[in-house]
Amino acid sequence: MKVVRWGILGAARVNERLMPAIIEAGNSKLIAIASRRPGAAADILAKYAPNETDVKAYDSPALLLNNADIDAIYLPMANEEHTEWALKAIEQGKHVLIEKPMALSVEDIDAISSAAKQQNVHVMEGFMYCFHPQHDYVDGLIKSGAIGEVRTVKTCFSFPMKPARMYRLERDIDNGGGAMWDIGPYAVHTARKWFDSEPKSVMAMAKLLESGADISLSGILDFDNGRYAHFDMSFERARRSEYEIIGTLGGIKCDTVWQNPDDAPVISWWTDAGEQHKVKLEIANHFVKEIEHFSDCVLNNTLPDLSVADARANCQTIVAALKSTKTGRLEKIA
Repeated sequence: MKVVRWGILGAARVNERLMPAIIEAGNSKLIAIASRRPGAAADILAKYAPNETDVKAYDSPALLLNNADIDAIYLPMANEEHTEWALKAIEQGKHVLIEKPMALSVEDIDAISSAAKQQNVHVMEGFMYCFHPQHDYVDGLIKSGAIGEVRTVKTCFSFPMKPARMYRLERDIDNGGGAMWDIGPYAVHTARKWFDSEPKSVMAMAKLLESGADISLSGILDFDNGRYAHFDMSFERARRSEYEIIGTLGGIKCDTVWQNPDDAPVISWWTDAGEQHKVKLEIANHFVKEIEHFSDCVLNNTLPDLSVADARANCQTIVAALKSTKTGRLEKIA
């Protein structure tokens, strides 16, 4: 294979970014998209890829999975459906890029991992932000010793929920609804990303709706030895997608994690010695880079940078945080 032939399983709004990314990536080709809603796949295709006249639109996910011309699946279905359809895709021998969260339990992630190993296919959780080079710059600053040892990380992800998207709050937390399962995976993942170990425990609180979904949730992760991460997500606050890292000698701030492809990223950093820096970096499309990376893994049979173990650890942390919101206590992360 010279290119990976892709199918999209679901007509979710994120296709606005992912569908053009699959088309733009040099090692990928879009073959088909499917949705169970009659006409939805065709509508999404016409809206986000009007020039792709040879791409098939199915009103049945099963028809897409049975298409032998498809090598890999992008899965942006509802959170609670990820496990079912990932397993169905893997059973058909397809590689699967699963939109975050990979699943709602570590048991489901273990099932996905086991099935993927049996079928010798790759699976990866869709954290596109990880593939933006601005985070490599941050990593380089930390490794250089410029801010000393990382002691605190603060992450904030929010946007005011529009009426057309209120369906995200109609399901309770146990069924994948609410802020934590939607934008919370970013807040937790970016909090974990900058420590060299996993958190030991978590304390969290949430504002719940009548549906049982959380509209806002905040918490603290304990990484031991005085190292903490503060995470926050909400559907009733102004738009934010940022993190701040505070070390023993200084700090770093990433103003925009959900970086638009045409916007130049800016990283600010400072030291206690009085240095102040604001660095504008090169423009990059992290959605395209994510697709290129996963396609490269498929073509060369190499492991994705985002491992299943990482997805499992993120899920384990989220589950413990949600438990803490119910018990009102500090919960250990198993």
